[in-house]
Amino acid sequence: MFEEVLGLPLHVLVVHAVVVFVPLLAVLAVAYAALPRWRSRLDWATGILAVVAPVATFVAVQSGEAFTDALVARGFQGPILDQIFEHSRYGDILFRIVVPLGILVLLLLVVTSGNPRVPRLPALVTPVLAVAVVALAGASLVYVYLTGHSGAETVWGTTL
Repeated sequence: MFEEVLGLPLHVLVVHAVVVFVPLLAVLAVAYAALPRWRSRLDWATGILAVVAPVATFVAVQSGEAFTDALVARGFQGPILDQIFEHSRYGDILFRIVVPLGILVLLLLVVTSGNPRVPRLPALVTPVLAVAVVALAGASLVYVYLTGHSGAETVWGTTL
């Protein structure tokens, strides 16, 4: 399921979605958390990205594992395989950051929605969620960079 699309490895296609959606989620989440005046303008886009970015990251991780298995089956070994495994580790960490970021962003959206169905929560909940969102957003940006850079180095580092 996560191997190919039209003869191309799915991983090399879907990583572009991760490189776009995760940083967008991070930036919008920080803006939503830090700028209460803009929340009504950012809520839908931030909420959609809070779902799409983790899903894209999941597909990238799964397709990357399938791609790695295919490369190992073709006889790849040595330093190139070590680089692939390093890239894979960064991708796994990124996924473990983006999922909680998406969940906390959705919680922050609910808590700050002003909807009468949302129970009254202590005043400290919103700032704590906001700080956690900002921290995870920063970590997600770092790991998008590390993952993407290590993947690019694996593919292009030796040929340039």
